[in-house]
Amino acid sequence: MASEEKSLNFIEQIIEEDIKNGLSQQKLRFRFPPEPNGYLHIGHASSIALNFGLGIDYQAPVNLRFDDTNPAKEEQEFVDAIKRDVQWLGYQWEHECYASDYFQQLYDWAVEFIKKGKAYVDSQTSEEMAQQKGTPSTPGVDSPYRNRSVEENLDLFERMKNGEFPEGTHILRAKIDMKSTNMLMRDPIMYRILHKHHHRTGDAWKIYPMYDWAHGESDYLEQISHSFCTLEFLPHRELYDWFLDQIYDNKSIRPKQREFARRNLSHTVVSKRKLLKLVEDKHVNGWDDPRMSTVSGLRRRGYTPASIRNFAHTIGIAKRDNLIDVSVLEFCIREDLNKTAPRVMAVLDPVKLVITNYPEGKEEWLDAENNQEDENAGFRKVPFSRELYIEREDFLEEATGKFFRLTLGKEVRLKNAYIIKGESVVKDANGNITEIHVTYDTDSLSGSGTEASQRKVSGTLHWVSIAHAIEAEVRLYDRLFTDESPDTHKGKDFLEFVNPNSLQVVTGYLEPSLKDAKNEDKFQFQRLGYFTVDKDSTDKKLVFNRTVSLKDTWEEKGKKEENIINNSLKEINKYFKVATQEERNAVEKAIGNELTNVANFSLLQNTLKKNINNNKSSLLFSNYLLKYSALKASDVETEVLHKLYSMSLKSESPYVRLEVIKNLKNDEANRLEFSSQLDELKISEKNEEVLNLLSEN
Repeated sequence: MASEEKSLNFIEQIIEEDIKNGLSQQKLRFRFPPEPNGYLHIGHASSIALNFGLGIDYQAPVNLRFDDTNPAKEEQEFVDAIKRDVQWLGYQWEHECYASDYFQQLYDWAVEFIKKGKAYVDSQTSEEMAQQKGTPSTPGVDSPYRNRSVEENLDLFERMKNGEFPEGTHILRAKIDMKSTNMLMRDPIMYRILHKHHHRTGDAWKIYPMYDWAHGESDYLEQISHSFCTLEFLPHRELYDWFLDQIYDNKSIRPKQREFARRNLSHTVVSKRKLLKLVEDKHVNGWDDPRMSTVSGLRRRGYTPASIRNFAHTIGIAKRDNLIDVSVLEFCIREDLNKTAPRVMAVLDPVKLVITNYPEGKEEWLDAENNQEDENAGFRKVPFSRELYIEREDFLEEATGKFFRLTLGKEVRLKNAYIIKGESVVKDANGNITEIHVTYDTDSLSGSGTEASQRKVSGTLHWVSIAHAIEAEVRLYDRLFTDESPDTHKGKDFLEFVNPNSLQVVTGYLEPSLKDAKNEDKFQFQRLGYFTVDKDSTDKKLVFNRTVSLKDTWEEKGKKEENIINNSLKEINKYFKVATQEERNAVEKAIGNELTNVANFSLLQNTLKKNINNNKSSLLFSNYLLKYSALKASDVETEVLHKLYSMSLKSESPYVRLEVIKNLKNDEANRLEFSSQLDELKISEKNEEVLNLLSEN
């Protein structure tokens, strides 16, 4: 490794231990092995950073190998996109390899397996195979074709290769152990028939190797020393090693498979199948839509290679799967762009501002700093005139003491320009403000050194000169899903959580210095966020994508929703202290109104689980969650829901019993399960209101 002292992650510790035990550092070789059936996403970016980062640290070669064994789903488009993304991230591979490079060798080895009694052709249907394979708790039984003769197997396998059979009629299986506790070892499939055109080998092959057969053998042929993959492949390691056992000649490097945890990203999905679903169902505009978690999408949105590499470094390598909040990724891009992005002025929700004492027809070109974080960034000229645009939210006709922007009778500074004072407004027939009239202090020009220019005012506003402004299409992107973990909720389709406000398109007005901006140029629109030029831009029309806002608005929203939950839990204690039903109804109504404002589905789920206990306030609150929030009984795991119902029916509080009966009344799917408890309650219940409700059921 590099001489610099640093703490090693567990992957690096494995490598160091192997070197200590005699593996020459010159024999180290790594690989990044994507399947070309989709675009790379942020999870792949972490794997790329790991493998290529190890190559850099150990000065070892790294191969880019495409595991192209399934022509039904793989395309050259995806190969090209993957290569483009890896290079854009700042990495270069030693050799560009393909599993299809090894099809002949894999076939020859499979023939040897047959000759040694290690493989056989199975002619069962997929349904029959599933039955004879058993379950994790029951052993499998041998296929009726398991003991075919070597000659028959060789004949059938060659005829499979020659395309004599339809798809699904035969497969080649390894002969291992149908009683193994590892289901993957129960005679796994090595080859299947596919009459599909391959993007590299054309129609030369009619059979294709399965991933588990091709992957380890490809590692071996390339002499990969360490094959790192995600945790779902841990059960595959035994099979990986078994296949290698059959061909290893002890004169070559034997690859070692080890696993690390997936790092899932909140408010998105990283499954290729689900990303494809988003594309096919038109929830997004292609694989490189800036809302997608793909590397191409992140690039188009305005993320930089450095920010993604830093994100991968920040989250590190772990042994347990974890959900990483997308705010970590957003922090990384803010940190990078803060150092490099030029500051410019743009107005996205304009209202006209007229400086009544500024001479008509006059214009000034004022100095504006490009980036205060970069002393070499210099200055640019921005035009100033009598009529400007400012953001509509930067003005209130009547404002409280906490409003530090423009209002009538108060002063603010225009960025890089003068101090102005609100004087009056012009409104349309509907009462909407169409113009704000102000006066300016002629001696207050920013940077002029005058006493007036150094006067402190409550706020600073950005602006653009109307006469000089450039119109642009500005796409305000937000998180694609409203829930932090949209594809983990039992019984819920992840598409139910698609954020309907993930894209808003507005017309923005920009300072003229941006007229020559090119695709992927990045800027900070002052006080608004970071934006990048989109590829849809033309000479006649600029298009900008919002990369990220200056502040994490979702964190504020999340804290607000958590506060609603916490405050509601406190408020519910009042329900048991007030004296009248009218007061109780008021408490319930207030809590119910608040719970309707909580959109975070995961927060609601977790809150429900935490509050199923013998405390009457907690139980009443849990029943209110089902009654008023977006969380419904069908969204809750059956075991959790039944626990809530059972404990609530046994609660000492009649108010809790009353609410659970109401919820059960609306839950036909589970009402029958509690019919006996409800019948018992009819006999023992003393509360008249509960009895009346029970008699209605």
